[in-house]
Amino acid sequence: MHFPPIETERLHLVNVSQKHTNFIFKHFGNSKVCEYLYDEEDLENYDQALALVEWFSNPEEKGYNRWVMESKELGGVPIGTCGFHLWDRQNRIAEIGYDLYPDYWGRGLMKEALVACINSGFQHMGLNRIHAYVAVENQRSSALLKRLGFTCEGVFRDKHYYQGSYYDHYIFSLLRREW
Repeated sequence: MHFPPIETERLHLVNVSQKHTNFIFKHFGNSKVCEYLYDEEDLENYDQALALVEWFSNPEEKGYNRWVMESKELGGVPIGTCGFHLWDRQNRIAEIGYDLYPDYWGRGLMKEALVACINSGFQHMGLNRIHAYVAVENQRSSALLKRLGFTCEGVFRDKHYYQGSYYDHYIFSLLRREW
């Protein structure tokens, strides 16, 4: 299994399912969550949330996933997501993505989730390289990746065209041997 459920000290990471649709709508409809996600518009209606849940369904078949981060302390309340996409199986590379509801920022929860996610990527997917694109304005995300041992390789100029503007992104990478 490439995308198994994961348990950490404070979280359960489970693959997105229909039961998460309300959360997905609330989460990706929040402007603070989506502030630096320049690849998609904020969700505006429930049908868009249903489509996103469908997009993430059957991760083993599709070769990409999104785990919903459920808080143990809050009885399984969803608080964010993380996962892998753009998996290049031949070269053993995947892109990692993540987001956390603002009420839970600053508590170390995303770091905890990403450590588990990275471990799973190297162990279950056989990855050699994990990379992440971070909007240059997103200092919190860049700092988190640096704390996790990622190297900033430079700037991917004009990576996303969003609402009439282009946005540069840092590209970060982590190799298996560095982990």
